[in-house]
Amino acid sequence: MSSVAVLTQESFAEHRSGLVPQQIKVATLNSEEESDPPTYKDAFPPLPEKSACLENAQEPAGAWSNKIRPIKASVITQVFHVPLEERKYKDMNQFGEGEQAKICLEIMQRTGAHLELSLAKDQGLSIMVSGKLDAVMKARKDIVARLQTQASATVAIPKEHHRFVIGKNGEKLQDLELKTATKIQIPRPDDASNQIRITGTKEGIEKARHEVLLISAEQDKRAVERLEVEKAFHPFIAGPYNRLVGEIMQETGTRINIPPPSVNRTEIVFTGEKEQLAQAVARIKKIYEEKKKKTTTIAVEVKKSQHKYVIGPKGNSLQEILERTGVSVEIPPSDSISETVILRGEPEKLGQALTEVYAKANSFTVSSVSAPSWLHRFIIGKKGQNLAKITQQMPKVHIEFTEGEDKITLEGPTEDVNVAQEQIEAMVKDLITRMDYVEINVDHKFHRHLIGKSGANINRIKDQYKVSVRIPPDSEKSNLIRIEGDPQGVQQAKRELLELASRMENERTKDLIIEQRFHRTIIGQKGERIREIRDKFPEVIINFPDPAQKSDIVQLRGPKNEVEKCTKYMQKMVADLVENSYSISVPIFKQFHKNIIGKGGANIKKIREESNTKIDLPAENSNSETIVITGKRANCEAARSRILSIQKDLANIAEVEVSIPARLHNSLIGTKGRLIRSIMEECGGVHIHFPVEGSGSDTVVIRGPASDVEKAKKQLLHLAEEKQTKSFTVDIRAKPEYHKFLIGKGGGKIRKVRDNTGARIIFPTAEDKDQDLITIIGKEDAVREAQKELEALIQNLDNVVEDCMLVDPKHHRHFVIRRGQVLREIAEEYGGVMVSFPRSGTQSDKVTLKGAKDCVEAAKKRIQEIIEDLDAPVTIECAIPQKFHRSVMGPKGSRIQQITRDYNVQIKFPDREENPVHSVEPQVQENGDDAGDGRDTKDTDPGSPRRCDIIIISGRKEKCEAAKEALEALVPVTIEVEVPFDLHRYIIGQKGSGIRKMMDEFEVNIHVPAPELQSDVIAITGLAANLDRAKAGLLERVKELQAEQEDRALRSFKLSVTVDPKYHPKIIGRKGAVITQIRLEHDVNIQFPDKDDGNQPQDQITITGYEKNTEAARDAILKIVGELEQMVSEDVPLDHRVHARIIGARGKAIRKIMDEFKVDIRFPQSGAPDPNCVTVTGLPENVEEAIDHILNLEEEYLADVVDSEALQVYMKPPAHEESKAPSKGFVVRDAPWTASSSEKAPDMSSSEEFPSFGAQVAPKTLPWGPKR
Repeated sequence: MSSVAVLTQESFAEHRSGLVPQQIKVATLNSEEESDPPTYKDAFPPLPEKSACLENAQEPAGAWSNKIRPIKASVITQVFHVPLEERKYKDMNQFGEGEQAKICLEIMQRTGAHLELSLAKDQGLSIMVSGKLDAVMKARKDIVARLQTQASATVAIPKEHHRFVIGKNGEKLQDLELKTATKIQIPRPDDASNQIRITGTKEGIEKARHEVLLISAEQDKRAVERLEVEKAFHPFIAGPYNRLVGEIMQETGTRINIPPPSVNRTEIVFTGEKEQLAQAVARIKKIYEEKKKKTTTIAVEVKKSQHKYVIGPKGNSLQEILERTGVSVEIPPSDSISETVILRGEPEKLGQALTEVYAKANSFTVSSVSAPSWLHRFIIGKKGQNLAKITQQMPKVHIEFTEGEDKITLEGPTEDVNVAQEQIEAMVKDLITRMDYVEINVDHKFHRHLIGKSGANINRIKDQYKVSVRIPPDSEKSNLIRIEGDPQGVQQAKRELLELASRMENERTKDLIIEQRFHRTIIGQKGERIREIRDKFPEVIINFPDPAQKSDIVQLRGPKNEVEKCTKYMQKMVADLVENSYSISVPIFKQFHKNIIGKGGANIKKIREESNTKIDLPAENSNSETIVITGKRANCEAARSRILSIQKDLANIAEVEVSIPARLHNSLIGTKGRLIRSIMEECGGVHIHFPVEGSGSDTVVIRGPASDVEKAKKQLLHLAEEKQTKSFTVDIRAKPEYHKFLIGKGGGKIRKVRDNTGARIIFPTAEDKDQDLITIIGKEDAVREAQKELEALIQNLDNVVEDCMLVDPKHHRHFVIRRGQVLREIAEEYGGVMVSFPRSGTQSDKVTLKGAKDCVEAAKKRIQEIIEDLDAPVTIECAIPQKFHRSVMGPKGSRIQQITRDYNVQIKFPDREENPVHSVEPQVQENGDDAGDGRDTKDTDPGSPRRCDIIIISGRKEKCEAAKEALEALVPVTIEVEVPFDLHRYIIGQKGSGIRKMMDEFEVNIHVPAPELQSDVIAITGLAANLDRAKAGLLERVKELQAEQEDRALRSFKLSVTVDPKYHPKIIGRKGAVITQIRLEHDVNIQFPDKDDGNQPQDQITITGYEKNTEAARDAILKIVGELEQMVSEDVPLDHRVHARIIGARGKAIRKIMDEFKVDIRFPQSGAPDPNCVTVTGLPENVEEAIDHILNLEEEYLADVVDSEALQVYMKPPAHEESKAPSKGFVVRDAPWTASSSEKAPDMSSSEEFPSFGAQVAPKTLPWGPKR
């Protein structure tokens, strides 16, 4: 059993309102009517009535017009309609696809409701939702939010009523949102606003607003009264456009809530002061009683299809009838089969109202045109262009195409429909004569190959044969392909598609196994290499697997022979890649990587090009020192040798070769390189390189600083000897938390075991997977002895004991503060021992320790030491001027934290004095310079430090003293360095970048004196340890700048050359090409005189640069001048009419002549005295030849010009030469400003006649029929 939601007549009025276009009168003037000027109203049609514009966001609009009737069935069905103008997604070309379909699928998956969509005749969206009640309600809310355009409105109710709208646990609000399909936002309690915001469809907003106001009215402390009034009389009470009820509300100050037409309620709710409320109720009752007595009804039959015309756009026609006649028109709902329209009003007005109803009903007609469904899209045209031509001429006509039907429906004013019908019939007739279609069957598995990559094949066929090809989507699994267009093109396209399909049936597929690591290389950057292969074998389709699949299979498809050729070609390519993918790793000390790269990558680029290898360096922020070389084996070895030689040249790097039998290499390297790594780390990070496994070589290369290499060599030979004589390895296991305890502080314990036994003990690194494994290597007896000692230690650690000690409660806080940091440090250091202090608040002094016996004892000893430190603290003072405190603390107090950790002391800095008064005239302090003695001469002893300078240190005496020394060492010191004043700006650098770099590098503050002081002294302030480096760095920079100054002086040598100004353009060359070449070749700057400067000699060219270079540049210029002096210039008379043809498009022809004869040809500018004079410049013989050539061209082109001019005589004179009648200007009849006009001229000061576009106009609610 199912329930269908019924649309009310008001909802129906709203849904259909979008179909009736605005009435716009189109005046067509033919040639006979030109003398009769248009009327003012024709030329300037009036805007629509303002009531049509003032849309009220709070009025009902949309789909949810009925409350769901309570039923017992678990599954219900609701049908509702989203009008065209409220649809979010209006692309009708692909119905059932795109964003709209995705959203519907998401809603179905999320809510479990079933959705069915269909397009109505008015292009509105009809949606049927089936499922359980709560699922349908949720789906409905989602559809409104995501498929329907959203409006919003606010409703103000007293702040204290908000909680009643929310309800218990927000249930009432959720229920209201579901029921009205809206989103209701209530301001937070701390927000002073009383505005509730409602978002949704206009109808939903109106319902929600009504409900909220009802809730508020119920809770309002003022009087509330409900009046039962028959629904049919609500329009009379509201009045046309809600004017009557608005007036009553304004006059009485009472809030009157009339339920909207979509809400099936009869009661009207009044809220306000008692007296005023009583007046409002009385007035409404009076209207109701009066209308009840005076009004009568008549029922008339109006065709169902004409109801929408009676309703009018947005229900306006009903409102107009009510306003003009005082008669209410009741229309049956759209889903009702009834055609009876009821008119309710005073008897004498019913006749007039009936006339208007019939007039509106008969103002429109419906017609249809027969047209095959496959022609519909050609009639519509690309992006609706063809249809737009008709709809623009007749905007009131609605044209509807129904999928699968061979007809087109037209709806609108009778005259317009007839004209549109004739035009569409003519279009259909024309299309049928010149269009054809054919359907072919092609297996759907070949469809994507017919389409081609990015539609290349199918687009080519469409463009070539001017046809449309419709291939069904893969999801349909349909074999039918439809071709439409010109009959001849259709047949040709059909033939080609069938040929392609038959060829594909004869194709074969081959799988080629290529390692996935080569796939990216074969494809190439941006697909360049694979594009070359595809161009070579265009008939073969090559498919690579998705990188995520980790597959090695590359699929080839195409004609058998082509696939075989492509297979061989790709196999050869892979063989070359395998040969070129040999890879070796070269360890190079990190500090030398930049030297191997070279300036701007020059070195590494050269090595790559000469060795034909790929060289990858680790990232700058990486800890790796390994450079990877890839390519052919011989080339990789050559590149490796070159890189190693660079490192050897740069540093004192020694390289030693040690011969160790190959069979021992694996045991020396150890599991995952652990053993060899430990040797390399012990010996200062040397590099030990073993030969490739299987090569048979015994040579091991050790590379690094000479002393470290020798040390590593001894260790390696000793280890090899041990391995060769009697190598023995044992693995033992211990919990990772015991490792620190076994190693001991500073490695003391493990070193003792090594020294006693002679065995090597290797603990796991952080990268090792097995963190429990400890490896012992050495001679068997040594290993056994070390194993025994370690196992004894581990057994003691495993032997968990519990012990306790007494700690004064006053010290407990020290151990447990900072989330027990001290206890955590003890646990880490002493094998994970657990230390439990009594709960805070209890006065117990008993502390429990649990763990391995040795660990517990060591932890007790450590706790006792800490207590002694706490019991015997001393406090000393350290006087450091307050201005240095921030520097001493370091960034985020890091330096102080380090000192407190290192010396186990507490350090307390004094509070800052914000405005200390030290002296009568405070001096400026720059970068740590002492601004004054900093003492108050009135109150304090000149020798004693100020209170704000004293830092308090607490702890053991010896540690406090050490901490004090460490603090004093952090006090910045200032030194002065003499630097010539003229170099200061270069040291500072652009925007201070130079000085900032030095300050960051040396961790100091550098103060450069102000330019007006003209001082040579630069002050450097910082830690004493950094000052020497900073001073050396600054002096080094001064040397560099002085060298640059000397170089600049040498480069600023100037040389002047006297050259006649007429030669300057030739020396400069086309777009400066000649002079730029000279500048670059000789590394000089060449300056030509400024033409506008009358004081400057115009024949002087200035050359600036190194003396030798300027002389070479001068010689080059003089050489050009010498050549130019040999040239001659001749003027040739050349008919100006042929100039353009000789010059050619963009000067192409004349450039060709100038290049061929090596001359310069200048044509006269427009407005020249002699427009025929052309100047030719060059060597005498070249000039003669060029003149002969252009004169020949003139003779040839002139003949064409004469012929063309002779023809012009017989041509019709241009339109602009014909005599024109004087224009009368723009004339209109019956304008408001003419005396004969019956209409009153508009009042420009009236806001009604000239409304403001920016300001919001007060909304007016409609009494009958929803409005959007």
